[in-house]
Amino acid sequence: MSTTGIKDWLFPAKKVGLYDRQLLILSLSLMAIGIIMVASASIPEGIAIAQDPMMFVKRHFVFLVGSLLAGGFILTLPVAFWQNNSSRLLLLAILLLLAVLVVGRSVNGAARWIALGPINIQPAEFAKFALFAYLASYLVRRQQEVQETLKGFFKPLLVLFILASLLLAQPDLGSVVVMMVTTIGMLFLAGAKIGQFIAILFSAVSAVVLLIVIEPYRMRRVTSFMDPWQDPFGSGYQLTQSLMAYGRGSWFGEGLGNSIQKLEYLPEAHTDFVFAILAEELGFVGVMVVLALLLWLAMKALLLGKQALENNQLYSGYLAMGIGIWFSFQTAVNVGASAGVLPTKGLTLPLVSYGGSSLIMMTMAVAVLLRIDFELRRDTVQARERSDDS
Repeated sequence: MSTTGIKDWLFPAKKVGLYDRQLLILSLSLMAIGIIMVASASIPEGIAIAQDPMMFVKRHFVFLVGSLLAGGFILTLPVAFWQNNSSRLLLLAILLLLAVLVVGRSVNGAARWIALGPINIQPAEFAKFALFAYLASYLVRRQQEVQETLKGFFKPLLVLFILASLLLAQPDLGSVVVMMVTTIGMLFLAGAKIGQFIAILFSAVSAVVLLIVIEPYRMRRVTSFMDPWQDPFGSGYQLTQSLMAYGRGSWFGEGLGNSIQKLEYLPEAHTDFVFAILAEELGFVGVMVVLALLLWLAMKALLLGKQALENNQLYSGYLAMGIGIWFSFQTAVNVGASAGVLPTKGLTLPLVSYGGSSLIMMTMAVAVLLRIDFELRRDTVQARERSDDS
């Protein structure tokens, strides 16, 4: 198969069928990998907590079924629904972030969850999608203002500041960074001036550095990230155990289920650091396969957004690109943190890590991409038929 043939298969240009089957298969493949790795990584933790090796697997399966049901429902909603209700979604996100500060459940010193019976929801995950849905709507309405004036550029940053303030009160710096990077990326794609970006990037980096310096626990994370072996049984413990998992994996891994680090050596083995266990059990080859799937998913979202913009479906285009940036950056942060390239941020690996709120929102985002693709195909076919009739 030639290079052109491979490209056409990975990113088909022809609008054949009702939806992008590759996007669906990619998402389901990552979910399948996720439940397998959660099953492998969580057995010791399940035994330690409840004498049930399948404790977290059962929960993750319930989350997975709920995610697929939610995704199926989202597929029935036209893209116009998100555009017309983007302000309401943003308001709901703000109310949920306020609620979590009042009645939130605290885990490891962070109040990020609202308990609804046996279910814990994390408003930060919904807030990400709500912000991107609102920002896409804003860019459609104010595109010229964003491109030509500072006022148009800074208005969405004010919304980001409000959400960031509420998230930092939990505290949740990781979600703030994801929102900030995705927002800046969407503004750049909308045509904002480069000088504005230089100013906002400088301000954003300065703000993140300040937030790290004023919080001792964040400062410890940065110093332990820079040299985890200086205190391997203290502040650098989690990262050193994660690096050991990567080292043990070598080329082809120890084999599925044969991880040593998951035996309660590596904390959060089935959530934030599931990728380290995957590296230990499946090796470099397994790591590259999963990263390729995630990169493929993000690239398809970005290319879908490009096609929508070219067909003058501005809202669909900006929202698809926002989702693509969100997926790719969150993947980079999660993998980078477990590999010692970035400080630990507590972000999940999209569609793979254990965590109900993250899995549901990521699945819903994929469903939105499928709906955007469906409407783009439908409109393209209708336009072609009208052209043929004339």
